Amino acid sequence: MLDVRGLSVGYGSTNVLHQIDLQVNSGDFVAVVGSNGAGKSTLLRSISGLLKPRTGEIYFDGERIDQLSAESIAKLGIAQVPEGRRVFPDQNTQDNLWLGAYVRLRSEPRIRIADEIEALFERFEGLARRRFSPAGLLSGGEQQMLAIARALIGKPRLLMLDEPSLGLAPTIIEKVFQAMNQEHQSGTTVLLVEQLAYAALVASQRAYVLDRGRVSAQGDSNILLNDKKIQEAYLGTGKHGNC
Repeated sequence: MLDVRGLSVGYGSTNVLHQIDLQVNSGDFVAVVGSNGAGKSTLLRSISGLLKPRTGEIYFDGERIDQLSAESIAKLGIAQVPEGRRVFPDQNTQDNLWLGAYVRLRSEPRIRIADEIEALFERFEGLARRRFSPAGLLSGGEQQMLAIARALIGKPRLLMLDEPSLGLAPTIIEKVFQAMNQEHQSGTTVLLVEQLAYAALVASQRAYVLDRGRVSAQGDSNILLNDKKIQEAYLGTGKHGNC
């Protein structure tokens, strides 16, 4: 479904990503892990069309997309839940969901989308109670759930999440990962960028490890989870870490 080939991206005169190759098959749950500043968010922003590559190509279902606008890429079925949630703070929860359905509203009946919004309120019960509250007044966990629901109402074929655990309590992080797993089990392809390497590797099927803008390891998530070098570097285990 997604094929990233030789991708290099930067800001100003500095490259952040160096010759990245990454593949995501239809139905996969793929994680990208690495320390802060490794280039994980830059990778997602490039796939979404928010940043243009300096070198390399990005293909989605065989179509080259790295020169398309972000809007055109979204129309193909790629949705990103951005780092820091980025909800519309002055709009209420319900209106944030309608804004997430913007592309669909051009071609689908409004009543169908309204029914799907109600289904999302049933799925995310905390949001239902805050339906008419300004999104800026929601808790961090509620905003993260809203950001995920806003992406889902667009019916994405590829759901990309950028650091969804950022700034959240452990109990809320667990709920966020449950929502991701539920969506994957329903058939949506998921690409997760996450600094909590252990949680990301447990949730995913395959993973890539980014180190200073380069892929340092990749493969089956269970194999990476039991790799001693990965454990020491990213999972807080080994002779200098805690289990």
